[in-house]
Amino acid sequence: MSNKTLVLGIGNPLMQDDGAGVHAIQQLKAMYPDLPQVEFLDGGTLSFSLIGVIEEVTNLIVIDAAQFCDVPGTVKAFHDEDMDYLLGRQKNSSVHDITLIDLMSIALLTDELPARRALIGIQPECIGWSTEPTPAIKKAIPEVCTLVMELIAKWST
Repeated sequence: MSNKTLVLGIGNPLMQDDGAGVHAIQQLKAMYPDLPQVEFLDGGTLSFSLIGVIEEVTNLIVIDAAQFCDVPGTVKAFHDEDMDYLLGRQKNSSVHDITLIDLMSIALLTDELPARRALIGIQPECIGWSTEPTPAIKKAIPEVCTLVMELIAKWST
């Protein structure tokens, strides 16, 4: 049985800290270009086309800016049911056509929800027009990368 991991960075890199997940994915791709059984994917602002790759993996790690009323740059990880619960509690405040909860719901309905799931959220400081994240987000990216690699190592055994 395959033990493939998808690391999905989401957000809009044109909207400053909203692009935190995409910036983290770019760093992970640069640091680990050929990691077996691991795919680092820039999911941008989400699309229904992502459902196929989500349904094909055993492990899913999502990196995204997340509002949890903490200090900008704070990183929190939510695993499995905690991730599902957090996504279910979120108000649909997305400016995009679909949200992460939409993709997870489709995977659940088709009985293809990844067995292990984690959302690594980064508290944004500013969501405005800029391609550069704030210093708080830049400082948080290495912590995010470390968390991702720890999960990959834990799940690969």
